[in-house]
Amino acid sequence: MPCTVRKYSASDFDEVLVLCQNAYKFDSFTKELLHEKIYEDPFFNPEIIWLAEEGTAIVGFLMGTCRMDIRGVNYGYVKLMAVKESHQRKGIARSMYELLEKELCSRKVDVMRLGDVPMNYFMPGIDPRYTPALCFAMRMGFNRFMDTSNLTVNLSFREWIDDEKIKALHLDNIEVSRAAIEDKDELMNFVAEEWKLWQFELEMAYKLNPIAIHIAKLNGKIKAFSAHSANNKGLPWFGPMGTHPDLRGKGVGKVLLYRCLEDLKNIGFKTAIIPWVGPIDFYSHHAGAVVERVFWRYEKKLS
Repeated sequence: MPCTVRKYSASDFDEVLVLCQNAYKFDSFTKELLHEKIYEDPFFNPEIIWLAEEGTAIVGFLMGTCRMDIRGVNYGYVKLMAVKESHQRKGIARSMYELLEKELCSRKVDVMRLGDVPMNYFMPGIDPRYTPALCFAMRMGFNRFMDTSNLTVNLSFREWIDDEKIKALHLDNIEVSRAAIEDKDELMNFVAEEWKLWQFELEMAYKLNPIAIHIAKLNGKIKAFSAHSANNKGLPWFGPMGTHPDLRGKGVGKVLLYRCLEDLKNIGFKTAIIPWVGPIDFYSHHAGAVVERVFWRYEKKLS
């Protein structure tokens, strides 16, 4: 029976959840997580989410999204994609993707990427163990341009609060604390200077109780922050974290990291995930983090 492609609607959610749970063999999809990935995307648009059906059964799902004007570039993304194993290599992913690319070209998107969606993402690229996804990327004309990693930290082997270091920082007029509602405007303005794309994740962390953000102030002004549980609900997700040059090299980043790890441990997690990592050495040195997964990043220039 031939497949037909149509746009996603809310009534498809439960069937799409089962499809993703079966297709993402190296990951765990919960209802809460999939709901966040679809509906809490800051640019959620059902007009660029497609399904493939055989009869009345959903056999393919592709979620597109956009991030416009990131340093002058308009990006489009395949955020999530799943095809039933028995229906792979039958052109289903291609059919859905071509509709997405055509639509995003009409919206003046310059570059397409796979997975690594700022603000709200599931994976920072493609885990190469999902080999059919790699083959799809190459067939669709994507080029691999970078690799990145997720690290894990064993939370159970130690306590993560460094009270002695916090006292030493205090002597240098550096105060470390959990962010309060009263800090929000200042924190968002601080982040906007260098890490504007992280504001959305901090908004998510502010919704938690207690607030899942820790900050460091120098002479009463915010100069560093770290957060957790701001992405991928139900997973022990660390980040984002940033430190102003005024405080770099003073051990503030380590203290803020530890406070988030202690939070995750107190929630009941045995491990923490540090995703989309640049400074592997920092996390390895201070937290014993190890590379758990590697992701290949792909892009395709449309204009």
